[in-house]
Amino acid sequence: MIKVAVLTVSDSCSQGKREDLSGQVILDMLPKGKFEVCGKNVVADDVKAIAEQLTYFSDKAGVDIILTTGGTGLGPRDVTPEATQSVCQKMVPGFCEIMRSEGFKKTPNAVLSRAVAGVRNNTLIINMPGSPRSVKESLEIILGILPHAFEMLKGAGH
Repeated sequence: MIKVAVLTVSDSCSQGKREDLSGQVILDMLPKGKFEVCGKNVVADDVKAIAEQLTYFSDKAGVDIILTTGGTGLGPRDVTPEATQSVCQKMVPGFCEIMRSEGFKKTPNAVLSRAVAGVRNNTLIINMPGSPRSVKESLEIILGILPHAFEMLKGAGH
């Protein structure tokens, strides 16, 4: 069973002004029996708060994969990639490259995503966009790759 945590990055959701639809999309899409959701949280668009939550899920909660939604655009408060990079020991650019490439086929705005993916200790962290539609499309693209990535993190071969 792959232990997953979902982190929604949104000022308005963290203040209770808007419902967290994107985080729920992720939860709804994870196949039961293959993925176990071990944590879910919402934080404001703040580098320190995001980094602290990523570190908690990785180091204390011991999750295998953290999926984030939100904070990956060009807005002045969009800082999820910076927070993610600050806690990762190595980056895994292929996840976000394929999400942008496939997303571009539906909307040219996909290239505006600054999402990143990386590894902290034995935890894979993947940023995804904040809109429910975009996060659904992005997760559809990478969902089948996650079990193999998990196995590789645990020491299995290619």
